[in-house]
Amino acid sequence: MKNVKIMNYSKFSIIKMTRNRKVNYLILLLFLILIYIVIAENIFCLSCFYSNYVYAKGEKISTPSNFKVAFIGDQGLNNYSRAVLQMIKNEEAEIVLHQGDFDYLENTDEWDKQINDILGPDFPYFASIGNHDIGEWKNYQQKLQSRLNRVKGAVCTGNLGVKSACTYKGLFFILSGVGTKGFAHHMFIRDKLSSNNFIWRICSWHKNQRLMQVGDKKDEVGWKAYEECRRGGAIIATAHEHSYSRTYLIDNFRNQSIASASNTLRIRRGKTFAFVSALGGHSIRNQNGTLAANDWWASVYTSKQGANYGALFCVFNQNGIKNKAHCYFKDIDGRVPDEFDVISN
Repeated sequence: MKNVKIMNYSKFSIIKMTRNRKVNYLILLLFLILIYIVIAENIFCLSCFYSNYVYAKGEKISTPSNFKVAFIGDQGLNNYSRAVLQMIKNEEAEIVLHQGDFDYLENTDEWDKQINDILGPDFPYFASIGNHDIGEWKNYQQKLQSRLNRVKGAVCTGNLGVKSACTYKGLFFILSGVGTKGFAHHMFIRDKLSSNNFIWRICSWHKNQRLMQVGDKKDEVGWKAYEECRRGGAIIATAHEHSYSRTYLIDNFRNQSIASASNTLRIRRGKTFAFVSALGGHSIRNQNGTLAANDWWASVYTSKQGANYGALFCVFNQNGIKNKAHCYFKDIDGRVPDEFDVISN
């Protein structure tokens, strides 16, 4: 009988187990680092600490003197919506930023015709997608793109009305579908606002957080988009709840922290304000008394205050002062329930 050589594998087993243990520890360590990065980014937004202090070098870009912008939302296709557009024309606004919900009938041709009949086919009219625009969004977007192509000097990059950044006559604005269509909007906003030379920057989208409106809407946006716009020093324009409301100067939207209750809002990277301008013509709603009583509201205009349809107007580079703006909400009866100044630092 041949001798059978019995090998001792215990040494090799120990070495193999040691190697496996090291690999497992390394995997665990990498996993914990990944979890830390995700938590830190979502809660503390570590990457924003840098962008908060990034200021683009070079000459700041401003609008022409007394450049008037009209902000509307929730429009409809009726006599009231036409009256609002006529008022915008009478006020001599040079551009409209529409925060979503167009005609509520998904009639893209009639909606476009309504604008053309009053403001003209080449008028600078830009819009963000609203929840009532989703079904025919492809056709709405084509109408907006065709208009954009006719507006001399207007430039938009990205997915128009959903995740796009635009400039027109020195005004920088983001048209976002946050809460309605698309994803990772806060990252797009952060990237576009982190370092640009525009004195006036706007974030435009349709929906709200519950505490950023005075009706009965729920949380549909998340705080990340609001916070990125604040960090970037951009004015936040929204709609969705059919009323008008404006915050004081805010230095933390997640906590609704008021930086100043002055009627002259000094915006900068880290401090801005938000408004809802959703009286474009479709309907007017009452307020939720509890929400309307929150101390961060500078102005509230709903059916309880006898509101009528209207628009918020902002005159940028007022009287040649590049970093000053004068804003006022005006309804089709000529009433002005809110009026304030903005200084962009």
